[in-house]
Amino acid sequence: MIIEKGEQVHVMYRALYENSGRRHFVGEVLEAVGATCRIEGYVFVYDQKSSTFVKKPEKRVTIVDLAESGYIVNLVGKDVALDAIRYKYEQGVGLVATDGRSFSLNINEFSAKS
Repeated sequence: MIIEKGEQVHVMYRALYENSGRRHFVGEVLEAVGATCRIEGYVFVYDQKSSTFVKKPEKRVTIVDLAESGYIVNLVGKDVALDAIRYKYEQGVGLVATDGRSFSLNINEFSAKS
């Protein structure tokens, strides 16, 4: 099995059309059957007014087939506190997801730097 219960993931939902909402999810895999996972964590939604991703405060459970082409999935270390992850701009890098300690994920890998 590629993904296992207890692993933490960062999921970027691919935009299907130009003005579709941009959404990311970070969470812990509760169950996995193949690449289909039940994940508990936090949603980040892009706010066009502030040009940043806003974290929704409540935890959610979602089911995602991580093998589908509509997702870009990155593993997050098991020692990273998911509730501490936030988005910020770093000069010369662009947008990153970080816990403010050891975890930093460059979100600009698949798009232009801001």
